[in-house]
Amino acid sequence: MTPCVALIAHDHKKDDIVSLAGEYAQTLRHCKLIATGTTGGRIADTHALTVQRMLSGPYGGDLQIGAMLAEGKVDLVVFLRDPMTPQPHEPDINALVRACDVHDVPCATNVATARMLLDALAARTAAAV
Repeated sequence: MTPCVALIAHDHKKDDIVSLAGEYAQTLRHCKLIATGTTGGRIADTHALTVQRMLSGPYGGDLQIGAMLAEGKVDLVVFLRDPMTPQPHEPDINALVRACDVHDVPCATNVATARMLLDALAARTAAAV
């Protein structure tokens, strides 16, 4: 089964998630990728990865991904949050992270944790090939 990975980043973390996607591009090529609008576009353009783009976070992209997660369609979430900048759609962000907890879906909110999850995914993907 192809794992589905959600990639989301606040504005001040977009460079970090694009860089992270580059580090793990070989692994991510074996996954179904979904992302919020701008983040998905930057990752796809920079690394030639196929990314299903949802709406931007403030316009409901976080909620779209949360709905997919609740339906069992998301296996891993990387959500690089900016803890220093207030977000107008904070309730949507909290709902997505809560959905990860409720549905037992691994969720990384910083680069260090994202690397740990993506390393585990890389090992799993390599074993399957």
